[in-house]
Amino acid sequence: MTEGEPAADPGAAAPERHAALLAAYRAHLAAERQLSAHTVRAYLGDASGLLEHLDRLGETPATAGLRSLRSWLARQQSMGAGRATVQRRAASVRTFFRWLAATGEIGQSPAEALRSPKRPRRLPATLDQRRAGELLAAALDHARDGGPAGRRNAAILEVLYAGGIRVGELCGLDLGDIDPARGTLRVFGKGAKERTVPIGAPAQRALEQWLAVRPELAGEGAGAAVFVGDRGGRIDQRVVRRIVHRALAAVPGAPDLGPHGLRHAMATHLLEGGADLRSVQEILGHSSLATTQIYTHVTAERLRAAFEQAHPRA
Repeated sequence: MTEGEPAADPGAAAPERHAALLAAYRAHLAAERQLSAHTVRAYLGDASGLLEHLDRLGETPATAGLRSLRSWLARQQSMGAGRATVQRRAASVRTFFRWLAATGEIGQSPAEALRSPKRPRRLPATLDQRRAGELLAAALDHARDGGPAGRRNAAILEVLYAGGIRVGELCGLDLGDIDPARGTLRVFGKGAKERTVPIGAPAQRALEQWLAVRPELAGEGAGAAVFVGDRGGRIDQRVVRRIVHRALAAVPGAPDLGPHGLRHAMATHLLEGGADLRSVQEILGHSSLATTQIYTHVTAERLRAAFEQAHPRA
């Protein structure tokens, strides 16, 4: 199976008695919660695996208790699942059982008491401001003699860093989402949530230079896509990741990051520059401030490193 190709339907091989339940759950995840296709497949796979486990125990969702749910998580660990995977599957079970309770399939959900091992907090790798500047300067240099693709790549890097947007959000940008008068982009994030993202003058200039030559690459399948691939259609996320990895490889000492690394860098640099956490949360499109707070740990690490390097009594 190639990347981007739909995975096998987790409910297709499920026992007949579970098929209708999983189909209804799929519709809830996709239509009501508007989750991505990848997330829907992951949730369905977890639900299908749990139902099979309950079958082996001679139980159903209506009779299952906390012990049965814990035994399923323990089985995942015994089969080699990492801490992060077990944590995600525990959250998936809670989501499934909340839906079962809401639809009347079961009474009170036993999954609310289900706990999973905490993941160790890891600070995201990021670029410092100097290397971010080197990356963008090199991309702009290449854009001058790299033809339409060079201008496109420079605009991609500028927009990813300036707006801190996700790679899927960048690929989904349409021409009507650009507001040059206000210097903003309209972005549709997770769950199709819309937000407005400001971008600076360098990103605006890079976008203008790309859009001036966009017709040279755009084919019939491009539609209103801002960024198009070499074959003329809307650009694919894998192509964007390759562009970012190659650009970073040309910067001495830069970590090997993907598009999400530029998002981390933007958030970190905003906070280092004095932006308040709530504004950064809005720009990034985080539903919870707790998600954004990881970046305060990044800046704290930077401050500590600077202190230890420069202070005479560090």
